Amino acid sequence: MPSFWKHVNKVIKEADIIIEVLDARMVEETRNFEVEDKVKKEEKILLYVFNKCDLASKEKLKTIKHSLKPSVFISSRDKLGTTILKKKIMELSKGNPTVVGILGYPNVGKSSLINALSGKGSAKTSSESGFTKGFQKIRVDPKIMVLDTPGVLPKREKDPAKHAKTGALSYGKIKDIETTALRLIEDETEKITAHYNINSEDPEEILEQIAFKFKKLSSGGKANLEVAARMLLKDWQTGKIKQ
Repeated sequence: MPSFWKHVNKVIKEADIIIEVLDARMVEETRNFEVEDKVKKEEKILLYVFNKCDLASKEKLKTIKHSLKPSVFISSRDKLGTTILKKKIMELSKGNPTVVGILGYPNVGKSSLINALSGKGSAKTSSESGFTKGFQKIRVDPKIMVLDTPGVLPKREKDPAKHAKTGALSYGKIKDIETTALRLIEDETEKITAHYNINSEDPEEILEQIAFKFKKLSSGGKANLEVAARMLLKDWQTGKIKQ
């Protein structure tokens, strides 16, 4: 068993409340059903926290608002919703001191969430996935102790393209970058063409146009699809492309 699953099992056992941090732009893609099943088997409270709500469309937020409960919308980057989250934790703990476990995919913003809750840089953060290396205990409030863990992917999930889309796999570490970019374009054609102001529905043609538009060229003036693909994935993962 990978070490992070040992941390996950320890968190679920020690915590009273488990927060599953989800990317508000990609809720279903960032849900970890294996973790959710473990939490339910242990009969612990599961609180869904939708992070990066500032980057999600209002229509998407309306759609998911009533789908998973109890839940809270936040933006740890802008420190929006953290007061509401603290109140929700206290409500679920009935005002008693409580231990809260933070779980979620790599790069959904778990450490940033903890820092927003505590108002200080208690948990080290990085935009690169997999930055949190081990189990951390952090007090964010006189009544709230938080347990932080590395991001965890479902054991059965082996999909690099999905991991790239959610940011669980950093754009700098993707091996088959062109295929991954084409999969993303295929899934999110409308958003990508709108962002780059490109008029096409063919993924290969879209990637080629991005290369020419941003002068990502190889010798002979040909489109350098690998460089263009990495730029696209970077723009997607860093939130430049509106989702």
